[in-house]
Amino acid sequence: MIQSAKNPLSQRRVTGLTGGIRECGTALEDIVSITTGDFRSKITSTTLWEKKQKHEPITCLTAYDYASARLVDEAGIDIVLVGDSLGMVMLGYENTLPVTVEEMLHHTRAVRRGVKRAFLVTDMPFASYHVSGKETVRNAARFIKAGAEAVKIEGGEKRAQLVERLVDAEIPVVGHIGLTPQSVHAMGGYKVQGKSLNAIEQLMHDALALERCGACSVVLEGIPREVAELITHEIDIPTIGIGAGPDCDGQVLVFHDILGLTFAPPAKFVRRYADLGAVITTALQEFKTDVKTGSYPADAESYHLPKETLATLHDIAERKRAMSL
Repeated sequence: MIQSAKNPLSQRRVTGLTGGIRECGTALEDIVSITTGDFRSKITSTTLWEKKQKHEPITCLTAYDYASARLVDEAGIDIVLVGDSLGMVMLGYENTLPVTVEEMLHHTRAVRRGVKRAFLVTDMPFASYHVSGKETVRNAARFIKAGAEAVKIEGGEKRAQLVERLVDAEIPVVGHIGLTPQSVHAMGGYKVQGKSLNAIEQLMHDALALERCGACSVVLEGIPREVAELITHEIDIPTIGIGAGPDCDGQVLVFHDILGLTFAPPAKFVRRYADLGAVITTALQEFKTDVKTGSYPADAESYHLPKETLATLHDIAERKRAMSL
């Protein structure tokens, strides 16, 4: 990982080719050509780890297209997640299971165009990493080539070897434990996880396994606050909560949920910050009324011919009328 110029590690003593010691006062990113902007302002996995050490809360929101990605990024959100939740909020599926690799790639590319600063993570959809390790790495690499800076996969201990293989392939991984939506059928629905002592112990094992195998952070979904707090204190990598209480290192919510753009009642943990659904509905109804009454478009909203051209057209029309008499 390239160190920031503000990081003391970037101003280290280096050995020259002749064996002498010299002070290196210029960070690498200051002398390497960077074509995508100022890398020092970019959020990376290292930035997130540093935020945890400093107890600085991490913010994360989903985005699925250029417009939403640009709004989220310009709002200063740390992580943009191209979640497979797009299956429901963008594509109208019943759950995340039908989402394909190609659909996730399509949305990742669109989001990439809108993100300049945030750390961009893409969900690997169901069946894209439940196959061979070789196929998993190939699928994950496609997301990195599409612009993602990390992939997110669901599961704990049972995914450890897979996560390690991805990390070995230079592909950063975000883990996801607790309520894992791709396991909705196996779990018997969307239910809070980690209620019993055995379940708590397994979640702890899952989190530790993800940390040991090189995951850069882990999402904790749908688990009791107390359990999320235990995990957050136990592991060194950042925890990002969703329905896991306020003691995680960061929080993630779905873009459409916080803006009131979904059609189902929100989950208990969702806080709606706006009701854009009502705003949009009102705007659409007003447009319909204006068209039907003829008030849209008005003359001021129309283009007009130059006076000379209009006068010529009038002359032609007059001559035609005269010839028809």
